[in-house]
Amino acid sequence: MTVSDFRQHCAIAIGAVCALMLVGCAASGVNSGQGPEITYKREAYVIGIGDQLRVDVWRNQELTRELIVRPDGQITMPLMGDMQAEGETPEELAAAISNELGVIIISPEVSVTVTNPVSVAYQYRVRAMGQVNEPVSIAFVDGMTVVDLVLAAGGISPFGAGNRAVLNRDTPDGYVEYPVRLDDILNKGDIRTNYPLQPSDILTVPEKSVFRGEL
Repeated sequence: MTVSDFRQHCAIAIGAVCALMLVGCAASGVNSGQGPEITYKREAYVIGIGDQLRVDVWRNQELTRELIVRPDGQITMPLMGDMQAEGETPEELAAAISNELGVIIISPEVSVTVTNPVSVAYQYRVRAMGQVNEPVSIAFVDGMTVVDLVLAAGGISPFGAGNRAVLNRDTPDGYVEYPVRLDDILNKGDIRTNYPLQPSDILTVPEKSVFRGEL
């Protein structure tokens, strides 16, 4: 075999190994390239079971009510009886109530406010697990980043391997893992992996490994 042939065989072998590594990463849902894409969309709030509502009827204080959406998805309004609330936006429900009251009151003006959105309490949350001082599940707020979540969890525990942390994100293609270098963020000010969060994100910090020289 000539030197040229040997080099060609080596190049083919290296290419095959790289291809297998890429396939392995794709199969495990690991993304070590670009940062996570924001996939959720901000949409109008939809009323759900258990939500607490305030219905205001202008100039008709006796019709103003604080209500809870029942398990059957309905609320009860004076002069109208039961009305479907689940699945409606506050504006849609206000329009429906106004339409019903229009038979009794001239040009009623109705507003509906969700005072306690119980139905989405666990849909719009982010979580930190593993080797953090206080594992947490907290309400998501626009603009929240990985650092905000770590601080809410009391920081990394002494046994946490911060630079091997993983952000799990639910995407249209399933859960994808994004490596997060927490030690670099917190100790070196390297914020390249301080990713913006979105609802349902889970940050996991693994335990230090003696075999990796982390202890």
